[in-house]
Amino acid sequence: MQTRIKELRARKNLTQEELATMVGVTRVTIALLEKGRYNPSLRLAKLISLFLWEDIDTIFLWDEDDLKI
Repeated sequence: MQTRIKELRARKNLTQEELATMVGVTRVTIALLEKGRYNPSLRLAKLISLFLWEDIDTIFLWDEDDLKI
């Protein structure tokens, strides 16, 4: 899964540390999310969407492989 967190965070002039503090995780978690190396819980995805003022589907980009059962 890819994300647009880095791009959207930059638009709001937020550092990884600031966003991490807002949503209650570490800066490393935000870095891993931005690199697509960590899948967030639904709660974390929702919190990120609230603080970035974007829909979850705008932030998190799903590949077909991500959705296979």
